[in-house]
Amino acid sequence: MSDFLFEAPEVKSIPVHGEDKPYPIHRIFCVGRNYAAHAAEMGAEVDREAPWYFTKAAAHAVASGTTQPYPPGTENYHYEMELAFAIGQPVFRASRDEAAAAIYAYGCALDMTRRDRQQDGKDHRRPWDLGKDVEGAAVFAPMTKAGTFAVAGQRIHLEVNGVVKQDATLSEMVWSCEEVVEHLSRYYHLRPGDVIMTGTPAGVGPVVAGDEITGGIDGLAPISVTIGAAD
Repeated sequence: MSDFLFEAPEVKSIPVHGEDKPYPIHRIFCVGRNYAAHAAEMGAEVDREAPWYFTKAAAHAVASGTTQPYPPGTENYHYEMELAFAIGQPVFRASRDEAAAAIYAYGCALDMTRRDRQQDGKDHRRPWDLGKDVEGAAVFAPMTKAGTFAVAGQRIHLEVNGVVKQDATLSEMVWSCEEVVEHLSRYYHLRPGDVIMTGTPAGVGPVVAGDEITGGIDGLAPISVTIGAAD
């Protein structure tokens, strides 16, 4: 018999190369406008004083290789290819060295976005939740431990039905992973289970039902998702 009034939700997780057990997701933080070219294509500029964030619910995480329905309430559903990383130890008000030591693993991710709903939020100075915190819109590939992968100038790319749409390098990120942890830990007690998505390069665009999205970062497991019919 359950200890709760109804069946508790499943714990979402990400496979990790070399581990028998997956990494359980606690929270998902996302860095906004971390590539200058993407900010420009959205009609904005990078805030170079400090990174800033939005969140996605852990319940909305899904695995690479799955089919996800085209979501309701949008006519402009966009892909965003990203580097994600996972926190491996508690960290609060971290130094740069402590921030680096707290990163457990890296992986490919997709931040799927109801762009029209996000624009509604911008136009009316309201939160982006309807645009960003979408069911099935945080896609994660298996992760690689930080000891065997170091962020440098690796290529990051995305294709839709085999056609390249995004093609950049990780060196184009405005804020490094360590800088993000150092800054974000001023506001949160970060801990194992926290996953951070580091923003997308230029080239974002819409998909429709039937499209296959693939992507990759050199040295990490590739990612894919198929857009299914709307519910």
